[in-house]
Amino acid sequence: MSDRNDPGAPLPRDDRTEAAPGYGPPPGAGTASDATPGPWPAPAPPYPGPWGPAAAPSADGEEPRQRLHPLSPALHGAKSLVVVIAGLSWSTLSRVGFGWFALLVTVFVLGATVLSVVSWWNTGYHLVGRELRVYEGLLWRRTRAIPLERLQAVEVVRPLLAQLTGLAELRLEVVGGGKTEAPLAYLSVAEATALRQRLLAVAGRPPAPALAEPGVPAAPGAPVAPAPAGRRLHVVRNQDLLVSQLLTPQAFLLPVGVVFVGAQFLSEGSWSFVAVASTLTAMAGVVLQPIRRVLDDWSFRLDRDDGTLRVHNGLLETRVQTVPLHRVQTVRATWPLLWRMKGWLRLRLEVAGYSAGEPDDRNRPDRLLPVGDAGTGAMVVAEVLPGVRLDELPGTPPPSRARWLRPLSRKVVGAGLDERVFVARSGLLTRQLTLVPYARIQSVRVTQGPAQRLLRLATVHADTAGGAGAAAVDRDVADAWELAAELTERSRAARGADHRR
Repeated sequence: MSDRNDPGAPLPRDDRTEAAPGYGPPPGAGTASDATPGPWPAPAPPYPGPWGPAAAPSADGEEPRQRLHPLSPALHGAKSLVVVIAGLSWSTLSRVGFGWFALLVTVFVLGATVLSVVSWWNTGYHLVGRELRVYEGLLWRRTRAIPLERLQAVEVVRPLLAQLTGLAELRLEVVGGGKTEAPLAYLSVAEATALRQRLLAVAGRPPAPALAEPGVPAAPGAPVAPAPAGRRLHVVRNQDLLVSQLLTPQAFLLPVGVVFVGAQFLSEGSWSFVAVASTLTAMAGVVLQPIRRVLDDWSFRLDRDDGTLRVHNGLLETRVQTVPLHRVQTVRATWPLLWRMKGWLRLRLEVAGYSAGEPDDRNRPDRLLPVGDAGTGAMVVAEVLPGVRLDELPGTPPPSRARWLRPLSRKVVGAGLDERVFVARSGLLTRQLTLVPYARIQSVRVTQGPAQRLLRLATVHADTAGGAGAAAVDRDVADAWELAAELTERSRAARGADHRR
């Protein structure tokens, strides 16, 4: 049996998989593993570092384990307070009274805080060779080994409570991960910045500048590399961001929602605290989505550093996300109906190696331009896909017999082959344009439904590692097979050119 503390010892099969050449891990490849319950490896002494007695690395070069910041349990407890109050609801307050309600909240929060302290005490992390190992658990102890050769980016995220306490959260994006791996919450900003740069350096990728906090000293004993000079591409005006969210269906339906909620409130004939709180909660639900988008994309900035894009955004929760350009699978431009009168569009990315299954879509680095005019959109697309001009892309609609399947949208859907990308258009009220570089196409499929077979039509799908890809819908059967063959040939040639470079 191999020694888990030996950096050179091979890992069990579940802990490490070999990366497949090309564009991602083999099917079913994992990114981190859970060790079976049992005694922890015995570093000496346990958990040295900023929050314990200093210790030198062991004789075999293994680093001592580090703990998270001591304020981490307090922040987790504060987050639990919000969850507890929401779970108990206003109806519980009306039934038990304010005194018992406050007592229940206090008991739950104290319990959550105690559990957070126990979790913090038994959580540690350190680097072993080219792995980041995270240890956690009390009764059932778990070890996660994250191979850094699969690391795509380390994001520094600062929720509101973390900003108020000078802390940050570190989130790892790994190729093939089902979700964001090993979030280290929380570290000091300086420690998170230094650890982020070091992980990227060990992974063999030049570290892009992380979230900087003016006046915060560097972590003790951790050299911080100088931030490379980036090139500013675009800054979204907050005024345009606000106007764009006013030009949404949610904003136009807001008066209807207010009238409905007001009618419900007046019909009750009660002006109690519970009635007012319930009314405000219902109204908040109507406007939640536009407000969330404004808060998420506030002060949006896009920078370019050699082969990476850096996205800065957020008001209550600030984020700095790094997007490696060589992992971009598709670029999607969207023209919502009400935006078209101002000539605005929105740009999104699909990036291989990021967690498409993440329940919170804010964790995915898919934002490229939350709102902008045609000139800005063309400039940003040219930065991500050199040589591609957004206003000069080819596209042909389906044959006329497709009108039986698409009586209104036949003329606005289409597909075409640019010199560098596959182009697919879709949408009636909300127009959408999807660009897929040939080198990022993983497979090409031709599908036919029952109605398509009757009309001699077929759909050609270009699948990518990012998930969605693009599709040329309702093409003539002969044209569909010809398009599929051409896509396969161009994809093979583009991948060969990439390998030669």
